[in-house]
Amino acid sequence: MSEITLSPEPRPLGKSGITVGPLAWGMWRFGGGVAEGRALVEAALAAGVTLFDTADIYGFDGSGGFGDAEALLGRVFAEAPGLRDRMVLATKGGITPPVPYDSSAAYLAGALDASLRRLGVEQVDLYQIHRPDILAHPQEVARALDDMVASGKVRAVGVSNYTVAQSRALASFLSVPLATQQPEFSPLHLEPMVNGLFDQAMKHDVAVLAWSPLGGGRIAQPTTERERAVAAALDAVAATFGVGRAAAAYSWIAAHPVRPIPIVGTQNAARLSELAEVYRVRWTRADWYAVLTAARGEKLP
Repeated sequence: MSEITLSPEPRPLGKSGITVGPLAWGMWRFGGGVAEGRALVEAALAAGVTLFDTADIYGFDGSGGFGDAEALLGRVFAEAPGLRDRMVLATKGGITPPVPYDSSAAYLAGALDASLRRLGVEQVDLYQIHRPDILAHPQEVARALDDMVASGKVRAVGVSNYTVAQSRALASFLSVPLATQQPEFSPLHLEPMVNGLFDQAMKHDVAVLAWSPLGGGRIAQPTTERERAVAAALDAVAATFGVGRAAAAYSWIAAHPVRPIPIVGTQNAARLSELAEVYRVRWTRADWYAVLTAARGEKLP
């Protein structure tokens, strides 16, 4: 019986011309001092991570801290400039507390410039709209993204939390390819696999970046019957290959033919060093579907 494994080899980021590793690191909880931040960045790079995912909203606590994660990464770059050249740097904009969203062309242009200043760089590799702004016409959003690329400040563009219809509409107005879709996806959140988003991504060669791949911590610490069933199905495979449950979950996600890139959220350097475990896991179809069946809470048709 054929088996599905995750290769550590880099893969294309959609049609952008950029290549990335099969795992990304998410920086929504990136904080603290420069020394601590630098150690985490270096640990992620040592683990083979090349795509670093941040956003201007990261660091915001409900009343302050907007831009803090980007600013900290900028201070890390200032101390160790060579780190920037070793990564594919992605950021996002469009969430404007307490509005909450603004994807007007003028706002996005200013948001990008502010992100570049905080990061201390002249260009980011990927800029994504963080959440769709219902009041922004996709033609205006597309114009803003096209201008970012034309200016040389951004290499590739994408979207996060967009529906299939929203991304289709935006892509129809863009002059550059939509490189990425960033939905929530995990064994506990299957929606992108069944609502057409993965199918659309495969059709148009769009890279999928999966946020919250551990279900917001519920895979590590299950509390419901469904969560425990998913954990047990993952543990059965994890035990076979001598890896942790998280590694099994990441590899389960990555086994889908759209080749999702899990965005790992840990802020623990030791756990980052364990990411190589992911490549030891081999999935039979029976084992992969056993996790899916547990996630669905009912037998497959």
